Amino acid sequence: MISLKGVTKTFGKITAIEDATFAVDKGEFVFLTGPSGAGKTTILKLILREYLPDKGKILFEGKNIVQLPDKFVPSLRQQIGVVFQDFKLLSERTVRENVEVALAVKEAPLSEWKKRVRDVLELVGLIERSQLFPSQLSGGELQRVSLARALVINPKIILADEPTGNLDWETADELMDLFEKISKEGKTVIMATHHRGIVDKLKKREIKIDKGKIVGGGESPKKKTKLKEKPAEKKVEKEKTKVKAKVEEAEEKKE
Repeated sequence: MISLKGVTKTFGKITAIEDATFAVDKGEFVFLTGPSGAGKTTILKLILREYLPDKGKILFEGKNIVQLPDKFVPSLRQQIGVVFQDFKLLSERTVRENVEVALAVKEAPLSEWKKRVRDVLELVGLIERSQLFPSQLSGGELQRVSLARALVINPKIILADEPTGNLDWETADELMDLFEKISKEGKTVIMATHHRGIVDKLKKREIKIDKGKIVGGGESPKKKTKLKEKPAEKKVEKEKTKVKAKVEEAEEKKE
């Protein structure tokens, strides 16, 4: 689904990401972890094409989005749902209207709005608060609105940047249950976090970043599985060759 190959991003004399290489499979849930300033948010913004790397490739479903013409960037972003730590909701709009904004940006048919908004608000447990304003909601509810807004466009991938950073443990735990449910339904989720409790509880793959470098977890489970299968495949082929040789030897004796 997503892969970075030798990606480097600098800001002046500061190297935010250095030679980053990793892959995320379709439907996988992965964590980007590391200390503050490690480069987690930069990676998310590179995937979203908010930044362009100084070098390297970023593949989205096999296509290098680094070379994507600017006019096609909005189309790319319509396939990506984003959940921010600070929610980024419109204070003068209701919950329903905040979710509808994403449909307006995507230019989804008006005839679909009502059902799609209702479905995602039911999923995140906010259908009864659809007419409230952000100022009337708790932190956990605000983050669930943000998640609903990301989901309503039916994205292929969800990027979440420290979504539990402003939440207490119980509320964060409830929110992670939602992300887990979304992942099981087939969405690819890449979440940047420094919340050890969440990472340890969910036991998903952890791509570790330190000072802009990938220091662990960059290889996808599918690739590892293929590598493990190769020795077994060789053994099978070897046995087949032995059997074939014995059969040929037996036929020669008969002759």
